[in-house]
Amino acid sequence: MTPSPDPQTLYLQRARNAVRQALNRYTGYFKAARQNPPAATTQDLMKTDMERLTVTLNKLENQVARVAVFGLVSRGKSAVLNALLGQKVLPTGPLNGVTLNPQAVVWSPYGKAGSKATPSDSSLQIELIDTPGLDEIDGQTRAEMAQTIARQSDLILFVVSDDITRTEFQALCALRQEQKPLLLVFNKIDLYPEQSRQAIYQSLQRLARTTVDGKLFQRSLTTNEIVLVAADPAPLQVRVEQPDGRVTYEWETPAPVIDPLKEKILEVLGQEGRTLMALNALVQVQAAEGRLAGKLIEVHQTEAEALIWKFVSYKAIAVAVNPFAVLDLVGGTVSDLAMIRALSNLYGLPITAHEAGKLWKTILLSSGSLLLTEIGSGLVLGLGKSAAVAGAGGDAASGITAYAGTAIAQGSFAGLGSYAIGRAAQIYLENGCSWGSQGASSTIQDILKNLDTNTILYRIRQDLSDRLM
Repeated sequence: MTPSPDPQTLYLQRARNAVRQALNRYTGYFKAARQNPPAATTQDLMKTDMERLTVTLNKLENQVARVAVFGLVSRGKSAVLNALLGQKVLPTGPLNGVTLNPQAVVWSPYGKAGSKATPSDSSLQIELIDTPGLDEIDGQTRAEMAQTIARQSDLILFVVSDDITRTEFQALCALRQEQKPLLLVFNKIDLYPEQSRQAIYQSLQRLARTTVDGKLFQRSLTTNEIVLVAADPAPLQVRVEQPDGRVTYEWETPAPVIDPLKEKILEVLGQEGRTLMALNALVQVQAAEGRLAGKLIEVHQTEAEALIWKFVSYKAIAVAVNPFAVLDLVGGTVSDLAMIRALSNLYGLPITAHEAGKLWKTILLSSGSLLLTEIGSGLVLGLGKSAAVAGAGGDAASGITAYAGTAIAQGSFAGLGSYAIGRAAQIYLENGCSWGSQGASSTIQDILKNLDTNTILYRIRQDLSDRLM
């Protein structure tokens, strides 16, 4: 019997499916836009989204986890990367779609002596992303660069040394807003041997108390996410006794102290790496589908309006001429569900009958009194219409008149309700059907609901939920 996949693997599969579905919808968008081309800027934005989703899909299929390194100048970011890589020169390679050409390199730490990788860990490829110092570039460019890279990454390393400055703390809080797991790397510990994780954390807490982001920061970073390293230790003068008894002094460079960071990265990626990758991809899909669906609605606005009015007419006539009260409600509901599915197909966002029913209920419950009034009025008028038919035996003319008046009123209420449902369905479809059982939003909710309590993601799950849902 084949064992069932672990939750992380299932999340990765669902994320891949969500990205593929989104790419198919983008293909449908460009086909639909041929007859009514949108502005060039809109097409460029949509193509950029499609390219990013393609890169994301390749990342998922190859199981590439991205680790981005941030920090101010002179904090030793490059030294930390070189120590992890085991070489002094960092190979360069532009990261797709990111400004200022941050550099990326594949890191292969598995299978080496001293690593704590497990066989399941080794299925992941790790890409390290170097970034310019956050104080080397102007404020707006810095913010955009940091945001773009952070959103593409699965884990963030923030390198500091010596006392943490307010500028560093503000940059740290800004990265924290992206709701990605973050490790604070205190470098040059050889120069500051008195530093400890607790002392560093207390310093951060003092800064946090004076900023609006302090509460968020304290909730999402613990001493367990602070790692002490010496990536490029300063040379030390050592006393050397020669065979002939002479004493000389030589400069010797100690080996880097980098294993604590290496082991921490592998621990995080081994425990939640594929979940991080899935969540990262799903967030991108959620945002892209929202933008896409909005554009699809623009492209199909005229057709959608005609489609809604067609179903309004069908429902109003069908309800008006049907003499049975209960069948009025059943027939009207069937018409509404058919309209929702027809709209979704028009936008290239197909949904199942079950999902259409869930959306109908959601619209009904969120619409306040309007649609509930329509149902209640329809039921009352339907009963009145049935009574008019039953009592028409004695006076056919008066029965027909009563029936017609009631039917017109009931049909009008039904048409009004159908139009309201159609317009509301358009609004919900702007979310790209990400609310479906296999959609991005539903999968994100499943991930956040079932997180292991020992993961970094578990500690920031509420902030993630507030931001993404």
